[in-house]
Amino acid sequence: MKEISAKQFTFVCFMVGILAAIAVLYGSIDGQAVRGENTRKFGATYMTMNNPYFQQMNAQIQEIVEANGDILIYRDPAQDQEKQNEQILDMLEEGITGLFLNPVNWETVRPALVACKKADVPVFVIDTNVYDDKYVAFSILSDNYDAGVQCAEDMMRKRSRARVVVIDSPGTKSIDDRVKGFMDTIDGDASYEVVALLHGKGELEVSMDVMQGLLETGQEFDVVLGGNDPTALGALAALQMDQKQDGILIYGIDGSPDGKVMIKEGYMEGSSAQQPLVIANEAVSMAYDYLDGKDVEELVIVPVTMITGNNIDEFDLAGWQ
Repeated sequence: MKEISAKQFTFVCFMVGILAAIAVLYGSIDGQAVRGENTRKFGATYMTMNNPYFQQMNAQIQEIVEANGDILIYRDPAQDQEKQNEQILDMLEEGITGLFLNPVNWETVRPALVACKKADVPVFVIDTNVYDDKYVAFSILSDNYDAGVQCAEDMMRKRSRARVVVIDSPGTKSIDDRVKGFMDTIDGDASYEVVALLHGKGELEVSMDVMQGLLETGQEFDVVLGGNDPTALGALAALQMDQKQDGILIYGIDGSPDGKVMIKEGYMEGSSAQQPLVIANEAVSMAYDYLDGKDVEELVIVPVTMITGNNIDEFDLAGWQ
């Protein structure tokens, strides 16, 4: 047998160590496994990633999943339910073991839910519920109805009469519930009139455009309710461009860093704050429990908090709840 030199022996040991490290990290050295046979691959899809709220939620979910040695893949359907359904089918093909879902449309997401059921992939609904909840493992949502109630109650404390513009997003159940909470609270009181109902799709740019269109009609109003903070900020931008912001109370819902800064500066009247980090943490914890065969609550409602100029100093402007 040919003898090897000390230098060659050292090199062989070095390579064995490298291969061993690869085996530990990836579960194999033949390329058949990525991180080990027990690695779980989660999917996530949100109605849009053009919103800091969902960016923060996804980052938190990804951090926890990866800390557990698992994988998260996520998709952005850009407010297109058909596209979201297609992306979910693609993720099923990629072999996900669970799906975190924030639907674009709470009803027309159904084909994707049925596909997940057939593939035996549990669906974990976050932030916005779905109509066919029999297809999901659990839902964890903000108290969206109460968010609308809080905005209405704050407005009514500050204005004895008001002409209100509501900017909603039909089919987005979370925003539908917020608008309903607001409408139910002022219902029957003739002092508060909704003079315009606009569709902003939950997007800053779209809401700015529809508000600009309303301003061109000469419609007078005193209050704006945005279905989320980007909607409220879009309305604010349009009003500022037209120099018609003075005396108008603008409400959003999210408690976003941008929204809180605008409240602090006096440009927005308030925002009912959600807790995306709490939702993300609970969703991941419940997802792991569900996959491990443990019992989980089918519906969890996370409370919201009204932020105005009166209490803004109690909140971190740069962060979320």
